[in-house]
Amino acid sequence: MKISDTIFALSSGAAPSGVAVVRASGPNAMAAAQTLIVDLPETRGMYLRSIRNRNGLLIDRALILVFPAPQSFTGETCIEFQLHGGRAVIVALLNELQALGLRPAEAGEFTKRAFENGKLDLVEVEGLGDLISADTEMQRRLAIEQSNGGLSQLYMDWAERLTRARALIEAEIDFADEDDVPGSVSDLVWADVERIFKEIQQQMMATEKAGSVRDGFKVVIAGPPNAGKSSFLNAIAKRDVAIVTEIAGTTRDVLEIDLDMNGFLVRFSDTAGLRETQDVVELEGVRRARRAISSADLVLWMQGIDSEAEQIPIEMDSVPLLRVATKGDLRTQVHPADQTNIVISVNTGDGLEELRRHILNRVEENWASIGALGAGRLRHLTHLQRASNFVADALSGSELDLRAEDLRLAAESLGRITGRVDVEDLLDVIFSEFCVGK
Repeated sequence: MKISDTIFALSSGAAPSGVAVVRASGPNAMAAAQTLIVDLPETRGMYLRSIRNRNGLLIDRALILVFPAPQSFTGETCIEFQLHGGRAVIVALLNELQALGLRPAEAGEFTKRAFENGKLDLVEVEGLGDLISADTEMQRRLAIEQSNGGLSQLYMDWAERLTRARALIEAEIDFADEDDVPGSVSDLVWADVERIFKEIQQQMMATEKAGSVRDGFKVVIAGPPNAGKSSFLNAIAKRDVAIVTEIAGTTRDVLEIDLDMNGFLVRFSDTAGLRETQDVVELEGVRRARRAISSADLVLWMQGIDSEAEQIPIEMDSVPLLRVATKGDLRTQVHPADQTNIVISVNTGDGLEELRRHILNRVEENWASIGALGAGRLRHLTHLQRASNFVADALSGSELDLRAEDLRLAAESLGRITGRVDVEDLLDVIFSEFCVGK
């Protein structure tokens, strides 16, 4: 990528479509547009004009949006062609732009230029990427807050407060004999630093919870063989997803489906029945089931109401667990309350809505913990943890100069989240996740 290049790309959906948007950005964008559109003004605005190729043949009649630098998304002069979305129309325009010396954009290159020109910081860039890929309402809400700069402002406020605290400490160290420097900055500094420490801790918890909104709340369906796990998966999905037979051990691999539940992405994983076995294939299925359980946000431990109670594996003591008795239509006498949270039957539908509501309650608890704060990506956690550690060292230290240095390092860690400190090694990874044309 060269920032001096003028780039172009189809920025709307694949053809054919009612309208296609082709975007060009860079120092030669206006000259190229005026070659194709003779009477195109250079002032900001929207114009209905004819686009012609180099031979004067009409390509299309379209709306042309002119964004002179620096008042554009990228910070460069940017031209958008809103034309009819036929494949031949789009290809004809793209060929003309390339013939005029413009270069096809790489994935995320428009957004990278916006970052390099100070239009967006890294947190806003990541939020924009999440907004484009959002499938559910809650993913959209989480992304819009991040892309609008609210989270960036939170991180910057902390960094500014830490910088101010450091300045006061260094003033006391360097100018202790001056009348206008307080003899002790403890009351001015450390109470606020303590508040910052607690706020960062809260943000770290919120960011961890946000992963279940952005990537999906992971519900793992576990239990012994032939407990009705696959039947439940089909019932909650309202379609045949998993093979169901009377033969124990039918499910050999982890089967995942994604459901939109009240705007939340919930990822259900049907797993192999947990039991001792000598079958090599089933043994691998059990291993994968245990691995899925270890990363679950909620495990539904399912067991048929007509079978003897199975011992829950000890490794599941550390994961959120809900006991579910299946095949509730087979008996009137249910398991004791201390062993079963919910009784369901996929044949009659009894208990399914109660179980669905319970899962949603768990998901909404996560959302409630992040709703007031907003939350970034897991990338942020590393830097938040470093900032928290430095702030903790500053609070517990005894030497003022060392405590001031800890505050500087904490502010620097926060700056790495937004990209205000050198983060060149991150850029290619972040922008490669974007689609071409954005």
